[in-house]
Amino acid sequence: MQETFSLMVHGGAGALDNVKDTKTALRYLESIRTVLEHGREILSMGGSALEAVESCASQLEDDPVFNAGCGSVLNESGKVEMDAAIMDGRDLSAGAIAAVSNIANPVQLARLVMAESEHVMLISEGAMKFADHCGIKLTPDHYFFTPDRIQQLEQARLQHRIMLDHDDSDEASEEQKYGTIGAVARDLEGNLAAATSTGGIVNKRIGRVGDSPIIGAGVFADNQTCAVSTTGFGEDFMRTVLAKTVSDAMEFLQCDARGAVAYGIEYLKRKVNGRGGMIVIDHHGNCAADFTTKKMIHGWIEKSGQSEAGF
Repeated sequence: MQETFSLMVHGGAGALDNVKDTKTALRYLESIRTVLEHGREILSMGGSALEAVESCASQLEDDPVFNAGCGSVLNESGKVEMDAAIMDGRDLSAGAIAAVSNIANPVQLARLVMAESEHVMLISEGAMKFADHCGIKLTPDHYFFTPDRIQQLEQARLQHRIMLDHDDSDEASEEQKYGTIGAVARDLEGNLAAATSTGGIVNKRIGRVGDSPIIGAGVFADNQTCAVSTTGFGEDFMRTVLAKTVSDAMEFLQCDARGAVAYGIEYLKRKVNGRGGMIVIDHHGNCAADFTTKKMIHGWIEKSGQSEAGF
């Protein structure tokens, strides 16, 4: 058994101009630190990396300031459609769901897909039937319809366009916030796991699926390399299969976490001028993060050390 554990979480990337307000910035950082300490308790007591990322992601889904779970944005029909995935680095087991509604914690449903079905991904009506089969109670619409999300949808409709979470301007795309939450962990036994969850894009087309539930794009974990969770403009991450690209850099180029992240960010920019970022823990427990946007909300505990959070 290893002597230390590592944990990272993120809550979205972009310009995040609203964090210039000290109260708002502190609200984000307080939430990230609370989730990190929750994960510390799980991992320090011998809990698995898989358990830690599911639980930490669930807490982020329960916080309305993040675009996942109860804070999910609304699509073109004024509904919530959420995506999530989770992956176990021990044997590459994975579960994912896409375009689901009325599920308080999509990451928990993704975990059930991994554990209780023969599939990796279930979507829409099929995923909802599976949730019912597993005894997951549906959460009413009003739980998700926060005033901020309703206002965002109204603004997007008035401007006849798709908007990204917390986009309050007509500026270029780098001025926008890309709403996703994620967690990666390495436990005391050296096992890795990753999870990602999102509500997507304001006023998105019905049925649109981003990178978050796509294994190898928005999430990946392999005990031989690393655990990755990404956040950003999902189409960019799907086209570059970025989470797997980072893992491959570690495997074939012998990079550590920092080197693999640098490789992945350079690849993202060079290939598609991609917007977003990632958190990574390698198989030695080293933590790394980087992003092409102005900021990314994230935090980490490296090798059982102090919890850190920032933009």
